Amino acid sequence: MTEQPAIVEDIEPTEANRLVVGGAHLLDVRDDEEWQAGRAPAAAHLPMGQVVDRQGEIPTDRIVVCICRAGGRSASVAGLLAAHGYEVRNVAGGMQAWESAGLPVVSDGGAPGQVV
Repeated sequence: MTEQPAIVEDIEPTEANRLVVGGAHLLDVRDDEEWQAGRAPAAAHLPMGQVVDRQGEIPTDRIVVCICRAGGRSASVAGLLAAHGYEVRNVAGGMQAWESAGLPVVSDGGAPGQVV
C-alpha cells in the first residue's frame, strides 16, 4: 500500500497574514539568496532541502503556514509536514502574491526588500 499525499489547503496571502498575526508560524522554504533579497517580516527561514533534517525546529503546537516564491516548493513542504501530523497551510502564489497583495517585504535590518 502506498502512502497518499496529504491534502493541504492553499490560502491567499491576506489569510496567511491573518493567521500569522494570530500566532501561526510562517515558514519560508526558499533558498538563502531569495530569503536575503526579501521576506515577510514574521517569517522563519528553513530552505526546502533542509526541512527533513531540521524538522524538529518547526513548531507542532500551532498552524504552520508555508511560503516560497510562487507556491510550488512550499506546497511540497506543506504536504510533507501534513503527512507528519502538522496542521499546515500553503500560501497560493507564494511571496510573489504576498508582495502583490501589498503585504510587507523586508530584507536584513528591516529595510525594504524585493522578491527575486
